[in-house]
Amino acid sequence: MRLSVSLGVWRDRPAGEAVRTAQIADECGYPEVWVGERGTYDAFALATAIGTATRGITLTVGPLAVTVRDPMMIAMGAASVAALTGRPVGVALGTSSAEVVERWHGRSRAGSGTALHEAVQALRPLLDGEESGFSGTQLSSQGYRLRLPAPRSEITVAAFGPLAVSAAALADRMVVDLLTPAAAARLVTDLRLLDRTTRVAAWVAAAVDPDEAAIAQIRQGVAPYLAAPGYAEMFAEAGFADVVAYARTCPSPADLAAAIPDALLESVALIGDSVEIMDRLDAYAEAGVDEVALVPVSTPADPCGEATLKALAE
Repeated sequence: MRLSVSLGVWRDRPAGEAVRTAQIADECGYPEVWVGERGTYDAFALATAIGTATRGITLTVGPLAVTVRDPMMIAMGAASVAALTGRPVGVALGTSSAEVVERWHGRSRAGSGTALHEAVQALRPLLDGEESGFSGTQLSSQGYRLRLPAPRSEITVAAFGPLAVSAAALADRMVVDLLTPAAAARLVTDLRLLDRTTRVAAWVAAAVDPDEAAIAQIRQGVAPYLAAPGYAEMFAEAGFADVVAYARTCPSPADLAAAIPDALLESVALIGDSVEIMDRLDAYAEAGVDEVALVPVSTPADPCGEATLKALAE
């Protein structure tokens, strides 16, 4: 099982911890760090900062919302980071949420599944240094060629539903987030019906020997998903239908987080001692997952998730 590191954005923790977490991952020998984009740093800017502050770790930027960033922007960003840091740079694509796309950016998510397919097709030649010449129903890029050296980036697609899985079959890698091993296995099966070579990664929150603050961080991260389409059904199937029903009554975030049992967290996160976590990693491997991207929990007792990353690196 290959382990990489994905930078989390944990409630009440300083945004600047992202760079230090990446440095720790680099020092521990993890091969790759995933640099996502939420409400703090621009992802390409953060990736550049990490590249200049680390020794050799590979950078993957994203997932980037394909109805917000167009193929030329993504290709230019990846080439910029690669040229400025001298590192291999991958890109990850996704559809993001209505909150981010429609409210923050004022864009439409209509046709986002089609846009995800088209983004993979449009980006491949651009990232290889070819002139753009793609026209789709949602995305288009004509006549641009990178002025910087081509990064020849690997493309990863964040997938959950059927349209995203079919887009991932066109990419180098599919990544899934916050899934039980059983749910991950179903998506892997769907992917393998389309493509035998696309690798599969899973983002999984991790805390070795967690204290109550670490458990609380994971609870707060899981809570928004409990009533979300698809996720709600997954949690109900895993034996937590009562928690899903409660989440659908729209309780306060604090009340909902308090209602989440440890067993639910353990179904989608790596929590416990090193032996328990290794057993959990085995479950993902048996589901067909090739790689787990650890999202280390950061707390006052374990800032930047350093203890967790060092324990799992061993």
